[in-house]
Amino acid sequence: MESKSGFMKDTQILSTFQDLPPATAPGLSDSQPEKANLVFDACQTGVVLRAVLFVEVCVSVVVGFAAQNFTDWVVRLALVTGGTLPATLAWLLLACLIKRIIARLPSTGQYVIAVVLGALAGLYGCAMLTWSGLVLSPPWVAAALSGALLSSLLVAALVMRSKGQMPAHTSARLAELQSRIRPHFLFNTLNSAIALVRAEPAKAEALLEDLSDLFREALKDSGEPVSLADEISLAKRYLAIEQVRFGERLRVQWSLDPSADGARLPPLLLQPLVENAVLHGVEPSALGADVRISTQRRGSIVVIKVTNTVPAGQGAAGQGLALRNVRERLSLLHDVQGRFRSGLRDGVYQVRMEVPI
Repeated sequence: MESKSGFMKDTQILSTFQDLPPATAPGLSDSQPEKANLVFDACQTGVVLRAVLFVEVCVSVVVGFAAQNFTDWVVRLALVTGGTLPATLAWLLLACLIKRIIARLPSTGQYVIAVVLGALAGLYGCAMLTWSGLVLSPPWVAAALSGALLSSLLVAALVMRSKGQMPAHTSARLAELQSRIRPHFLFNTLNSAIALVRAEPAKAEALLEDLSDLFREALKDSGEPVSLADEISLAKRYLAIEQVRFGERLRVQWSLDPSADGARLPPLLLQPLVENAVLHGVEPSALGADVRISTQRRGSIVVIKVTNTVPAGQGAAGQGLALRNVRERLSLLHDVQGRFRSGLRDGVYQVRMEVPI
């Protein structure tokens, strides 16, 4: 448990995220080159699930044209799935294994590789059905063309999904940049430093150093993921600044698992969560609140929790924009492997995230 004496009166500080219209800010144009050159990443769980579902839907529709009734459709679908499912998984496996090679190619080359792999996967599926005795006269050409067509449609769908996420990503990025450091927060922090300069100059120096680190991170324009350890370090600096302002009203507890430090997160994902804990838990209450940040590695998953007590089950009213921003950015980075939940129960508000490592 951490606590320090307070020096400031309570005034509103760091505000919640503002709702911004989707627009392009200077330095954030859509024409900026991306570091990730892959058109699609077959190693992602979300891509695997979408690929299998997409192929099965296509196969079920095609089989429906030849089926006499529902029972016949189910039987035919089961038989064809015996070839298409292994072929789809083989396509995904090959694309994942040569992922680094594909990434070096231009976009056109990547499309060609995907189509060629699709044709090979179609031949593989046809061979599986032939080997099992389900097909007496194997349609090799049709199987290759079907595999090439399905793979091209799948890659096109993945590309369209990626492009569809760009406006949301840009809007989230703008909201993040706009709400990182507020003037009120800067004003109150500098006043805290002034109050400490004569009485405790060492604390004033540490406070200004923490503020400098926050601004350094806030002014970075890199969208690259950062480690959980970096996010924890930044959150500690923020809470150290707030500790000066709120003193004993802000009671912070850390429960950190060192083995979880390598998890990757979007930049400044954790800070708005601790900001909300202070804004809705500590600031409205004369008694303050307990804020707890914990990390735990569970196999290949890292669980991150930010909890705070809420006075009388209530706090400052908010629109949930910060939480929505965090949820969207987490989804953009980790797709279905990233999970986000939040809720108030028994006077304790908790945000829980799960990310792969």
